[in-house]
Amino acid sequence: MARTKKVTSIKEEILKQEEAVARSKEKYDAEVKKLKDLYAKQDEMKKKELFAAVEKSSRSYEEIMAFLQEEVRND
Repeated sequence: MARTKKVTSIKEEILKQEEAVARSKEKYDAEVKKLKDLYAKQDEMKKKELFAAVEKSSRSYEEIMAFLQEEVRND
């Protein structure tokens, strides 16, 4: 009988641990989604800031593109 109880006890522990892992994974996935959303917001802010700088600039579109492409070639 002791052996049956021990096997049952281990099975119960396994089930509890599987549930704990599932909860942890759900929380992890939610936190990763939040992080990705924050990165997306940060990128959007950078794009807006860059666009505003281009609008305020006295340079033409062609000058700005030439400058950016020159930087890429020099790297």
